[in-house]
Amino acid sequence: MAFPKVPCSWLSLDAMDISGELHLDLDHDVYKQRLAANGSPVKEVEKHNVDATKTKMPAGNGTAGVAAGVAGDAANDTQVAVSGCGSCYGAEDQQGDCCNTCDEVRAAYRRKGWALANVDHVEQCAHDMYTESIKEQAGEGCHMWGMLEVNKVAGNFHFAPGRSYQQGSMHVHDIAPFGEAVMDFRHTVHRLSFGKPFPGMKNPLDTAKAEHTAATTSGMFQYFLKVVPTAYTDLSNVTVNTNQFSVTENFREAQGGAGKTLPGVFFFYDLSPIKVRIIEHASSFLSFLTSVCAIVGGVFTVSGIVDACVYTGARLIKKKMELGKFS
Repeated sequence: MAFPKVPCSWLSLDAMDISGELHLDLDHDVYKQRLAANGSPVKEVEKHNVDATKTKMPAGNGTAGVAAGVAGDAANDTQVAVSGCGSCYGAEDQQGDCCNTCDEVRAAYRRKGWALANVDHVEQCAHDMYTESIKEQAGEGCHMWGMLEVNKVAGNFHFAPGRSYQQGSMHVHDIAPFGEAVMDFRHTVHRLSFGKPFPGMKNPLDTAKAEHTAATTSGMFQYFLKVVPTAYTDLSNVTVNTNQFSVTENFREAQGGAGKTLPGVFFFYDLSPIKVRIIEHASSFLSFLTSVCAIVGGVFTVSGIVDACVYTGARLIKKKMELGKFS
C-alpha cells in the first residue's frame, strides 16, 4: 500500500478483533519505504528512517496474509533521560511523580486527557527521535508492505496517524504532535489477500486506487470485507486452503469538534459461515470424443433441416411459376 502524502513516521498500524486481542504499532513482518514528494524512494540516510524491524508475532489461528502494512520507527524508542527526578510539567498523578523520558511525559499527559502538542519546552523531548522524524519527514509519502496474522474472528486493522494507546475501553491515537496539519490519506492498494493465491484468483482490491469525490481528502477510508474460506484442489489432488473476499467501500469526511473523525485507512473484516470448494478436473479422451461427435452430429442435423427447408421452398415456387400463379 502506498500513501503519497503521509510520511512513514506519522503512521501506526494497529490490529484488533472481537475476542479482545489488541496489537498496537505493529512491526511484525511489516516493512516501509519513505517516498519523496514526487513518489520516488528516499535514499537511505539513517537506517531507522527507512527499514522496519522484523519480528515474529505470537502463534494463533491466523488466516490473513495482508500485503499492506506500516511499521513505527525502531529508533523512536531512543529517549533522552534526565538525571534525578524529571518534571511531568503539571501532569503528575500525585506529588513526587517523576517523568525522566519524553514518553513518560506523554504518558502522563494522556492519563490526564491533555494534549501535548508542543514539546519544545519539555527538556526530556529535546532530542526525541520521534519528534525529530515528524519534522524531518514532513511532505513525504510512504510505501508499506508485509504480512500479519489475525484470529479467525471478526476484527479490523487500520493505518492511522500518531502513536496509539488504550485508555480504558477506548482506542486512541495521539495526533497532537502534528498540530493543524492536513492528513491526506489518499492511497493505492497494490495487493491485499487473505491466504495463499490459487490459479485464476483475483482479489477485488488488487491495484485499485482509492479516490473520493469529496471536497476534502482528509477523513476515514473504510473497507468492509466479507472473507469466504476457500479450498482449491488442482489436477494433482493438491489442496490449497485460502480465502476470497468481497468488499464494500465507504468514506467519512473529517469533522471538527470533540467527536471528530480520525483520518486513516480502516479494513473491517468478517468471516463467512459458508466455505467454497473449487475442484479442478480434466475430461477423459472418451468424453472429448463424445463431445466432438455430438457437435458434428448437431451440425449435420441442422444443415439437413436447412437444406430440406430450402429445397421444399424452391419446389413450391417452381410449381406455382409453372401454373402461372406466382407473381
